[in-house]
Amino acid sequence: MIVTFTTNPSLDRTISLAAPLQVGEVQSALGVREDAGGKGINVARVVAAASRPTLAVLPLDPRDPFAGALAATGIPTRTVAHDGATRANITIADHAGTTTKLNLPGAAFTEEDAAALTAAVVAASEAASWLVLAGSLAPGLLVDYYVSVIEAVRAAWGPSAPRIAVDTSGPALAAVVAAGRPDLIKPNDEELAELTGRGLDAELELPDAVARIARGLVPASVAAALVTLGGDGAVLVTADGAWHGTPPPTRVRSTVGAGDSSLAGYLLAETTGAAPEERLRSGIRYGSAAASLPGTQPPTPHDLSTGAVPVRLLSQDNPTTGGHRD
Repeated sequence: MIVTFTTNPSLDRTISLAAPLQVGEVQSALGVREDAGGKGINVARVVAAASRPTLAVLPLDPRDPFAGALAATGIPTRTVAHDGATRANITIADHAGTTTKLNLPGAAFTEEDAAALTAAVVAASEAASWLVLAGSLAPGLLVDYYVSVIEAVRAAWGPSAPRIAVDTSGPALAAVVAAGRPDLIKPNDEELAELTGRGLDAELELPDAVARIARGLVPASVAAALVTLGGDGAVLVTADGAWHGTPPPTRVRSTVGAGDSSLAGYLLAETTGAAPEERLRSGIRYGSAAASLPGTQPPTPHDLSTGAVPVRLLSQDNPTTGGHRD
């Protein structure tokens, strides 16, 4: 069971254009689609599409139209009653795959709301293999809220507590790395640089520069880091080494949710006992598949490219060289 937690879900509206966005001009759209979104929900949709058990925990106003979009996904959910409409995120995507996003703020939470959410996550985590804390924190939640959730889950379930993956950014991610000791984080390269306050070394290739920074966190503060690099693939850093994987050729239609799909693909492989290289390869395949689909659609195993995903071991000593593994 992979349980996900989304404090700030969204109704994702994706508008498709035939030409690049022209700011200040009037354009006709090719079409629009709406999906129940939010990072944790996106991860749960991918896991469910792979016919694996999952449960998405989130706040929801029963009167909110978002409830219909969420039900349409078919994923198992555990909702916590909350007053306030779910926010909308608007994505504009052109034919070349360039996306522009407008993320609206969500409804505010009180201390009582936060306590109810935490209790729901703790209950849902019983017997789970992974708990994914994903996305931005809703307004009103303290910057270290994810840390308090981690502590509550581990206190409740002890040695049988699920491993915890965190996919967030900014101060919330910094708080988790400083005090939460997560089993996995999934930043992109920019979020990793912001987290550590270290710029990427321009003299190194991007994967090597990312691995060098991530090694400062793994395993001292986090057990592993999966760092997504967009079209450059992803880097996985564990206590045993660092690997870089290159994505298969992909026609990009929308990058929304691609990182969430990468995390889901990684966890799907991890729960089968796959080696680090295969976990990374699975994450890249799922992220690339998501980018090839319009809107925030979860890729299914049938959407995965059969193209090669080369994975190479990055050297610990000389970051400009490394062996290759097919």
